[in-house]
Amino acid sequence: IGAGGLGVPVLQYLAGAGVGRLLIVDGDRLEPSNLHRQTWYALADCGRPKAELAAARVAALNPDVRSTASVQRLDAGNGASLLANADLIVDCSDNFSTKFLLNDLAQALGKPLLLASVYQYEGQLQAVRPERAGACLRCLWPEATRDGLVGNCAEAGVLGPVPGVFGSLQALEALKLLLDLP
Repeated sequence: IGAGGLGVPVLQYLAGAGVGRLLIVDGDRLEPSNLHRQTWYALADCGRPKAELAAARVAALNPDVRSTASVQRLDAGNGASLLANADLIVDCSDNFSTKFLLNDLAQALGKPLLLASVYQYEGQLQAVRPERAGACLRCLWPEATRDGLVGNCAEAGVLGPVPGVFGSLQALEALKLLLDLP
C-alpha cells in the first residue's frame, strides 16, 4: 500500500526477486517535490498516478511479475476486498489512519503485515504476524495518532535516503516471510 518513498524500493526488490503478483494501491499523483525520495520516477512523470507509474516500472524490470495498479486510497470500505487474496501486506503509506486500518485488516484477515514509517532522518519497522499471535501496532499504541499531528514528509521534510533504507528493509523482511526464512 503506497508507491512513494517506501514503496519504490519495496517494489523494486520484490519485482527483481520475481515475486509473482503485486497489487499496488496508491491514490496519489507524483509531484516534483517527491522525486528526491521516489527515485524510480522522473520529472516527466509528474501529475500521473503513482500506482500506474509503479506498475509500468515493475513490468519493465521483470515482465514475469504480474503487477496491478489500483489508483485509489485504501479505506475501511475497500480494504478487505483489496487485500483478500494477498499473501502479505506491505504498508508503505504516509499516514497513521491507513497504518492502523492496515493493522486491523491484517488482524481480521489473519495476514502478515510489514509496517514502516519515516520522519525526517529516522524511521521504524515492525512485522505484525497475526497467524502467529504476535504483537500488533495497537499493542504498542492502542489509538492512532491523529493525522496532521505529526508532520508528514511534505510538511516536516525527510532526507531522501531514509525511506529508501526503510523500504529496502521492508523488502528484505517481505522476502524472508514469503520464503519462510528466519
